[in-house]
Amino acid sequence: MVPPAERPGRTVADIFREIDEDLRRDNLTRLWQRYGTTVVAAAVVVVLATAATVGWQRYERSQRLQRSQDYAAAVESIARSDAAAAAALARLADGDDGYAALARLQQARLRAAAGDAEGALAQYEALAKDDDAPRPLRDLAVILLAQHSLDTADPAVLMARLAPLAAADSPWRHAALELTGLLAWRAGDAGRARGVFAALADDLEAPPSLRARAAEILAALAGS
Repeated sequence: MVPPAERPGRTVADIFREIDEDLRRDNLTRLWQRYGTTVVAAAVVVVLATAATVGWQRYERSQRLQRSQDYAAAVESIARSDAAAAAALARLADGDDGYAALARLQQARLRAAAGDAEGALAQYEALAKDDDAPRPLRDLAVILLAQHSLDTADPAVLMARLAPLAAADSPWRHAALELTGLLAWRAGDAGRARGVFAALADDLEAPPSLRARAAEILAALAGS
């Protein structure tokens, strides 16, 4: 083999460039010998973490799909008056996702339909205070609690609980306002009741059936 310096046609710059490349290869070899295992291990960790993340996301999607299917089956069982409905709802209620909260609302509704008003109210109250449940469903529990205790609970207490739900950005705004008006009427505050129902009757964003009820109640209040 002809040494680099003795090869024909080679300049000093070529020789230095080859030496530099050889040094780089030697440095890379030494670096790999020193850190190669660590680099491979880190790469494996990244691959495994990515695979675990993707796997968990798929698992969560499949779990949500299964929960959705289980909830639909439970509701169908209720419609058929199936004895298995209670057990299905109980299984669904054992969780902290939206389907668990929906199942608890269904359980409370069934209790109310069976005449267990106290049990239904207790279940609505428990869900309303459950910080792990989705906020919209917790607020719905307050609405249903007010509906089922409209004639028995302290009007002032219920109106205070409904006040945040009557805000403009609340999905339960119109229902909360209607209940507030009824509670004000029950408490003897006809002026406040008239104001609430007048606003509802004129609210084009309110459901038509609710606006019609508000107009009827407003007419009744005017004649009382």
